[in-house]
Amino acid sequence: MIHANTKLARVQLTVCDLNRSVKFYEEIIGMKTRARKNGVAFLGAGKEDLLVLKENPDAKQTRGTSGLYHFAILVPSRLALAHSLQRLADTQTAVEGFADHLVSEAIYLPDPDGNGIEIYRDRPRDQWRDADGKLKMASDPIDLDGILAELQGQDQTWRGLDAATVLGHMHLHVAHIAPAQEFYVNVLGFDLVMRYGPSAAFVSAGGYHHHLGLNTWAGVGAPPPPRDAVGLDYWVVRVPDATELGKIADRVQNAGVKVEETDEGLLARDPSQNAVVIAAG
Repeated sequence: MIHANTKLARVQLTVCDLNRSVKFYEEIIGMKTRARKNGVAFLGAGKEDLLVLKENPDAKQTRGTSGLYHFAILVPSRLALAHSLQRLADTQTAVEGFADHLVSEAIYLPDPDGNGIEIYRDRPRDQWRDADGKLKMASDPIDLDGILAELQGQDQTWRGLDAATVLGHMHLHVAHIAPAQEFYVNVLGFDLVMRYGPSAAFVSAGGYHHHLGLNTWAGVGAPPPPRDAVGLDYWVVRVPDATELGKIADRVQNAGVKVEETDEGLLARDPSQNAVVIAAG
């Protein structure tokens, strides 16, 4: 089992126009560029990078492949979500939808390259489960007026994302659920939280509602994207220390999964070739 204090660190995406993407993530989403060099930008809300953007001017959007469905930005409060919602309204930014998931409230939108983004806030953990201890999740209509009401009596000046914002979860397109679940649960060690029929599964560490969603909504048997596609390069999972990293490395090796050592940690690919880096510290 993966350590209960496992967190997500950041996600790296390929984009085709770095200037355009940085402007979007700064002015619309509210991140700050922490560094930029050699066609790569590092963005965050507080002291750490949440998003790394790598430019490839020839990159193209693809459909019907494995890869990113969305990455999810977790803001620390409903008030913070209200600031983001108001910013999207003020800038007339197109969104793809809203949902009340019972455990959370979420806004969905694409970036300029079509990469999916979720901005959400969690409800308190003691509200996540029913009387039998079963996790309650749904996709109900969201109370937009109630969210915006959080701004009443508050300073409504837009200052970007709250510094406590983190990468809350990832959601990936995969070719088949069963081998993806085998990799993330039995090899990496996440807990299976929920199956959503035959087409989706959700896994997590430490009792979280989900750190990762997996779906076949791009098509059962969807192939990996071509090398020149925009989208997911990799995402980073951070375990507490080298001992925990070593345990995962042993399971990965025993499963016969190829691993690459990188400056950030151990990079492995799931059966749909989505890359994940496991880092310590």
